Amino acid sequence: MTLSKALADCAIKINKTMEDLLPEAMGAEAILLDAMKYSSLGEGKKIRPFMVLQSSKLFGVKEESARRVGSAVEFLHSYSLIHDDLPAMDDSDFRRGKKSCHKYFNEATAILAGDALLTLAFEILSDPLTAEDSSVRCQLVNFLAKSAGHQGMVAGQTIDLLAEGKTLCLDEIVRMQSLKTGEIFAFCMVSGGILGSASKLQLDALKKYAYGFGIAFQIVDDLLDVEGDIDTIGKPGGQDAKVEKATLVAKLGVEEARHKAVLLVDESIEALKLWGAEADHLRSLAQFVLERQK
Repeated sequence: MTLSKALADCAIKINKTMEDLLPEAMGAEAILLDAMKYSSLGEGKKIRPFMVLQSSKLFGVKEESARRVGSAVEFLHSYSLIHDDLPAMDDSDFRRGKKSCHKYFNEATAILAGDALLTLAFEILSDPLTAEDSSVRCQLVNFLAKSAGHQGMVAGQTIDLLAEGKTLCLDEIVRMQSLKTGEIFAFCMVSGGILGSASKLQLDALKKYAYGFGIAFQIVDDLLDVEGDIDTIGKPGGQDAKVEKATLVAKLGVEEARHKAVLLVDESIEALKLWGAEADHLRSLAQFVLERQK
């Protein structure tokens, strides 16, 4: 199966699982549930759930468990996008080719929808239907909390906002992007190993793949902001330059940043040497990052 077919199949499965996990939009809080669905279902490549499913396959994990974990991380990712788009953050009116949550609904509803999606992620991970072993569930909850909170994504976003208009050194930018983007990818890869009782050697290899992948992904995202527009990337381009964001593209220049992304992808692929053909989709995914247009 080609990577594009595998990604499409994963998106269909994850959307179905997410739809099943989301509550019905009933009662006085219906607008909240509508906003949660609006921002999490449908559009999106579902790369993070795909990584969960593929890493889980390396260890023979039941697909139902992997789909639940993949859905949880996608709900968390959707929360982060809702909050990133708010006026106090990146102030973006569009996401994935449609109005941002706060523009389609309102700011208060967007904040609450993000809060609800974040907490739903942990509700799913702590449910025995995700994993029978309570210690496995605790490991998943603990790892995602660290990856998403003050030691991970939220820390990276904080540094990103504070760095606007300032000059960061190369190592500072790499650290920021590792926190902002790499930590969640690390969860996606390691979650399959946690579900499948992986060894420390295997978990370390999965983390190495994820961190290289994450920084390369962020570089390409920043390149798209420089070179793309709303018709190609689903949101207005040029936003990073407008607020003088600290990015590797701004620091290194377009061509050197692109070369850096290639080197990082090579490192990610090398990290998968413990596995054979069963990891081919993950190898192809790393290459796909360099070619993506949105």
